[in-house]
Amino acid sequence: MSEAPTTAEPSKLAATKDAVALRGNLASRLLPQTRFGGPIPWVIAILIALVVVAAAGGLSLRNLAESARGDLSNAVTVQIVEADAGKRALETQRVAEALAEQTLVRSVRVVPEEELSELLEPWLGQGASSEDLPIPALIDVELSRQAETGEIEALQSYLQETVPGARVDAQSDWLRPVYDALAALQYLALALIALVAFATAAAVWLAARSAFANHSDTVEIIHLLGGTDAQLTGIFQRSVVRDAAFGGIVGLVLGLAAVWLLGQQFSQLDSGMIAGGGLGVTDWLIIAAIPIGGVLLALLTGKITIALALRKML
Repeated sequence: MSEAPTTAEPSKLAATKDAVALRGNLASRLLPQTRFGGPIPWVIAILIALVVVAAAGGLSLRNLAESARGDLSNAVTVQIVEADAGKRALETQRVAEALAEQTLVRSVRVVPEEELSELLEPWLGQGASSEDLPIPALIDVELSRQAETGEIEALQSYLQETVPGARVDAQSDWLRPVYDALAALQYLALALIALVAFATAAAVWLAARSAFANHSDTVEIIHLLGGTDAQLTGIFQRSVVRDAAFGGIVGLVLGLAAVWLLGQQFSQLDSGMIAGGGLGVTDWLIIAAIPIGGVLLALLTGKITIALALRKML
């Protein structure tokens, strides 16, 4: 009689191991796994491609604005408006000499009349080079640092004492509307990214709910056989992550192809300002991380969706 419990213990231990194995592998055997057969991976691919294009555009606009602001923040233009060509030349020389004496000024360059005529010819035609049309003299001034508003006003007052008709224009001031437009486009890109992220989460939510509803009977049986919510959630999550990873990779390739094509089109403009909007190493790393963010978003959305569905079932 004393040996009876000893013979019963191995069979009890074996039954416990079988139950543990059943709970650990039952769900993965009973729940069918899809392999890129549904539309969700391709929907995610399209959404990721849109995010890549929007992010590349927003980063390019940011770089363009910073490059333009850096180039023009320490530059001003001086205009001398005088109808008489001889007097205008003398006043231009006096203003250039006066500017060269200022400690705030790094360099002074009088823009040649031929260059001014070439700049105005697209708008004025042949009249830009006519002597009957007086063209103001321009002086490009590079400052040693970014000047404040008060310093620009002081420079204006100083030149007015030398040549009353001289006018100082800060280049960053007349480009401020351009900066505002670039900033608005950057906010638009961020809004588009947020909207696409919401659409991605909604697509994953619908797909997870549909998959759970299609296998609700199987989920109930697994529960009765000892399966846990964590095991069930993990299986659905693996399916979501696999589909999201596939869609993210395809979307990244499509988005990069679109960005490359757009870059080729803009490079043909051969504009120095456009060249300032090129993407750097950090920008490319941010773009490369977009699919990872998409997978994490899909994982979180799928986990929350399945957890809520299991709670309602119980």
